Amino acid sequence: KAANVDKVRRLRGWVQNYDWGRCGAEAQVARLLALNSGAEVKPDRPYAEFWMGTHDSGPSFLADGYGEGQNVGLKEWIRKNPNVLGHKVLEKWGPDLPFLFKVLSVAKALSIQAHPDKELAKELLKLKPNLYKDGNHKPEMALAITEFRALCGFITLEELKGVLVDIPEIVELVGNASAKQVLDIDKQDGAEKVKYALRSVFTQLMSASKEMATKSIAKLKSRLHVESQLRCLTEKEQLVLHLEKQYPGDIGVISAFFFNYVKLNPGEALYLGANEPHAYLSGECIECMATSDNVVRAGLTPKHRDIQTLCSMLTYKQGYPDILKGFPLSPSITRYLPPFEEFEVDCCILPKGASTVFPAIPGPSIFLVFLGKGTFGIGSREDIVTEGDVLFAPSNTEITITTSSELQLYRAGVNSRFFHTAL
Repeated sequence: KAANVDKVRRLRGWVQNYDWGRCGAEAQVARLLALNSGAEVKPDRPYAEFWMGTHDSGPSFLADGYGEGQNVGLKEWIRKNPNVLGHKVLEKWGPDLPFLFKVLSVAKALSIQAHPDKELAKELLKLKPNLYKDGNHKPEMALAITEFRALCGFITLEELKGVLVDIPEIVELVGNASAKQVLDIDKQDGAEKVKYALRSVFTQLMSASKEMATKSIAKLKSRLHVESQLRCLTEKEQLVLHLEKQYPGDIGVISAFFFNYVKLNPGEALYLGANEPHAYLSGECIECMATSDNVVRAGLTPKHRDIQTLCSMLTYKQGYPDILKGFPLSPSITRYLPPFEEFEVDCCILPKGASTVFPAIPGPSIFLVFLGKGTFGIGSREDIVTEGDVLFAPSNTEITITTSSELQLYRAGVNSRFFHTAL
């Protein structure tokens, strides 16, 4: 076990400058990038995602050289030192990290999207390798740092009926027959019939022509402006007007009525399985997912849309999503455990002068020092760590953290349930 002590490595993260990111220094992503690698932050450039992991679209590099040259990728280093993963992880996923760890700074809505399950991912990779980059599924979890807003999963049947009654512009787009199919369903009709009706009405909506969508959204907008003089608009209506400013004439604007509007407080998390529709709207979060970058998009985006694939792949599960509040592992560490084998996230908040222990576990971890300063004790060695530092810890490494100021850090690792069931 002691062989791993010297293997805790500092990493340089990777930043994605997607256009929905927050600009310049107001983005946590930009702050972390500057601290992590000394890169200059440009005030008018969007900083969307800070990646920590081995995915080819944004790989991390070792920051500490150790005579191995400056530009050794974490992926390549793990391949050469596969024992750092622990044998269970290695057996299940091969010589690579099964999770990808990120920080997101969201200024405007991301596309309405879903991530394919493994079978579909393999098929899409074969059929459209220029669009779908890997054959993996991408379950994910977002843990709010600030208030974080998202659209996620379909509303209930009752709410959907309300939408079809209250929003004539949707009925115009999907046609009376599709709308009637939903309105005529009652609880006795069984889940399959409900799913079929929802799928048909959602597919009609998403497949509307650009001209029809633009016309209906213009109608909706002027109707809501008139009505706002007479009544308070609902939160969803206000959101839809806000989205319309970001993506004028986009079908995604009107489809927001079909999804749950979720607001996370700091410290709450939302997880998403394969084939579940969602769109992040605003705020900063820690995100973790299976190592994949597969996204099927259908609205609120200038990027390629694959509406047919999206509408056919969704589960059409209805109802409000589970919100994880995490559970205490110790007075300073909260764990978020989604129902996916690939990952879990710990949040550690330590007051000045305090210390805590991350016990040795059978899999690898990535630590992100988000705020503050302290020491990382491994065996008899101590290292100063400070905000913006990213560290890779091999399996079976016990780490003691002591603070010199209040410290906030996040750890991503393989889901601990995996080790209990994989015995």
